[in-house]
Amino acid sequence: MVTIILLLSCDFWAVKNVTGRLMVGLRWWNQVDDDGRSHWVFEARKVSAQGSKTSSEAESRIFWLGLITCPMIWVIFAFSALFSFKVKWLAVVVMGVVLQGANLYGYIRCKVGSRKNLTSMATSYLGKQFLRQTVATEDQTAS
Repeated sequence: MVTIILLLSCDFWAVKNVTGRLMVGLRWWNQVDDDGRSHWVFEARKVSAQGSKTSSEAESRIFWLGLITCPMIWVIFAFSALFSFKVKWLAVVVMGVVLQGANLYGYIRCKVGSRKNLTSMATSYLGKQFLRQTVATEDQTAS
């Protein structure tokens, strides 16, 4: 158990501090100011003047695929440990879900933008889809 948790911590650190910055140009961290207030900082690499990317599209796809599938695998492990009554492994699985989920959330915030709220973004997307569907339905009935 201790070995798995140590490896999970190393994976969290490597993805957060090295892999994300090098493969997709995203990074995030917590910063405490002089007043003692905590601020989350989400940063994305700016595109250079020539407009060229330093990371390839394949590297980006591999990064996001790994970042999304790992938390899903840990959730499957959580249900497996819960339904097979292996409570002693539940602590390891919860750590896996929390660390992988934190990385996923941090990088989604970096990709979307630090100033945008994910809920408002999802709501505006669903509103646009509803509006498109309504306009398309009205066009079909008018024809």
